[in-house]
Amino acid sequence: MENTPQYVIEMLHITKEFPGIKANDDITLQLRKGEIHALLGENGAGKSTLMSVLFGLYQPEAGEIRKNGEKVNITDPNVATALGIGMVHQHFQLVDVFTVLDNIILGAETTKMGFVQKKDARKKVEELSQRYGLRVDVDAKVEDITVGMQQRVEILKMLYRDNEILIFDEPTAVLTPQEIDELMQIMKNLAAEGKSILFISHKLNEIMEVSDRVSVLRKGRYIGTVNTCETNKQELSNMMVGRPVQLEVKKTPAQPKEEILRVEDMCVASHTHKRNAVNHVSFSVRAGEIVCIAGIDGNGQTELIYGLTGLDKSTGNITLCGKNISHSSIHHRGENMSHIPEDRHKHGLILDFTLENNLVLQRFQEPQFQHAGFIKRDAVRNYAEHLIEKFDVRSGQGPVTIARSMSGGNQQKAIIARELDREKPLIVAVQPTRGLDVGAIEFIHSQLVAERDAGKAVLLVSLELDEVMSLSDRILVLYEGEIVGEFDPKKITVQELGLYMAGAKREGKDGEQA
Repeated sequence: MENTPQYVIEMLHITKEFPGIKANDDITLQLRKGEIHALLGENGAGKSTLMSVLFGLYQPEAGEIRKNGEKVNITDPNVATALGIGMVHQHFQLVDVFTVLDNIILGAETTKMGFVQKKDARKKVEELSQRYGLRVDVDAKVEDITVGMQQRVEILKMLYRDNEILIFDEPTAVLTPQEIDELMQIMKNLAAEGKSILFISHKLNEIMEVSDRVSVLRKGRYIGTVNTCETNKQELSNMMVGRPVQLEVKKTPAQPKEEILRVEDMCVASHTHKRNAVNHVSFSVRAGEIVCIAGIDGNGQTELIYGLTGLDKSTGNITLCGKNISHSSIHHRGENMSHIPEDRHKHGLILDFTLENNLVLQRFQEPQFQHAGFIKRDAVRNYAEHLIEKFDVRSGQGPVTIARSMSGGNQQKAIIARELDREKPLIVAVQPTRGLDVGAIEFIHSQLVAERDAGKAVLLVSLELDEVMSLSDRILVLYEGEIVGEFDPKKITVQELGLYMAGAKREGKDGEQA
C-alpha cells in the first residue's frame, strides 16, 4: 500500500518580486490535511502575496508548489479551483447588484440548452448552508446584506465548487465579535470534515483559539512554524514584529476640558428600512477625552458618522467648536474635523492615485503645497516622505506607489497619518485599527492617546471590545440607532457591556432596567 503524502499542499522556496520590493523571499509553507494552519505577519509581510501565488493570481519568480506530493503549475485561479483550492479575499469579490445565489454560482453555472439551472443550484446552496451553519438569504441582493453575511457568501462560493483547500485572507477584519465567534466555529466544522484551511491573520486571540499550527512571516521572509498549543501571544508577537510589543494601552486618566462637539436630537434615515437608522441621539465630546461608540455592527454607527461628517443628511443640531454645522457642507465640517473613515476604499483613498497625492488630498490648496493653482511637487514629495517615515507606511516605491497596490494595513496607516497630521480639534476615528497588526495597533493607540493628551477631542467607533475597553474614557452603547447607556470602562465588565450591545439591557431614567 502506498504511503499517503504527509502534506496536502507544499509551497517550497517561493520567491515573488514586485517593483522595488521582494514580497516573498524564499518561503516554504506546508499544510497538512484537516488542519487549520495560521499565517501570521505584520502588514506588508507578504502573507496575501503568498496566498495569491497559491491561488494562481501571481506567478512566482522561483520555487514550486506541490499538491499531495505532486508538482503542480497554477497559472490562474481556474487552475487553482480545478485543483480544489478556494480563497476568501480580504476585500470581497462579489457583484453588489446580483443576488446571493447568483454570486455563489457565478462562473460555475449548470446550464441546459443555454439556460442556467437555478433550481438544482439553489438546492445545493441550501444544503451547504445547513450543513456548515452558514445561514444566508439566497434571494437577497448582496448590496442589502451585512458584511458578515457577504463573507458567508464567499465561503459558500468555495464550498459550492467542492474546494478542499480553503484560504481565508484576514477573514475577521470586518466582522463583529459575535460574527467572529461564529466564523471560528464554522472553520472548526470545516476542518473536522477534512477540509484543510490556511488562515491569514494578525489577531493573536483568534490564532490561539482556532489554529493547529502557526507559520510566521516578517518583511517577506519565513521566520518559523510552531504548534499553537506550545506557544503564547507574547512569543508570537515577538516573532512577528521582531521586538517585544505592549499588548495593553498605556494611558493616564483623562483631563477633559471644554466641549468640542455637541450632538442634539440627531436622526438619520435608513436606506434599507422605514425606521430611522439613528433615532434622536444626543451626546457630547470634550477636549482631552476619548469617547467611544460601541455596538454590534449595523446598529446605526455608520449612519451616525455619515450624519456627523455630512456624508448623509441628518436632522437635529450639531455644534462643533461653538459653531452650528448642521447645514454645513462636508468641506466646511472638515475644517475642524479629521475623519478616519470606516471604508478605506470608498471614502479614505483614491486607489489609482499615488500615495503622496493621497496624503495631501485635503490640503493641496494650502500655500505650502500650491502656488497660483500649480501644485508644488517637491513640497508634496517631502511632506509624504515625512509622514511615511513617522507612521511606518510600507510600500514598494515609497511616495510614488499607487495606493491600490499597497497592503490593506498600510493603506489604513496612510489614512491615519494624513488625518492625524491635519491637527484638527476633533478626530472622528471609525475602526482605526481594522486590519492592522499588533505592532501597528500599539502605535496607533499611542498616537490617539497622545492626541487626547494634547487637548484634542476623540470620537472613536470600534467593534473590537478589547479596543473599546482599553482606549476609551467614556463608552456610549448604540443599539438599534439609540444610545442605551453611558459607561466608565473602569466600572463595567466586557460581559455586561455585551448585554447592552445585544439589547438585553438598557439604562432607564432611574438607573438600569432589564
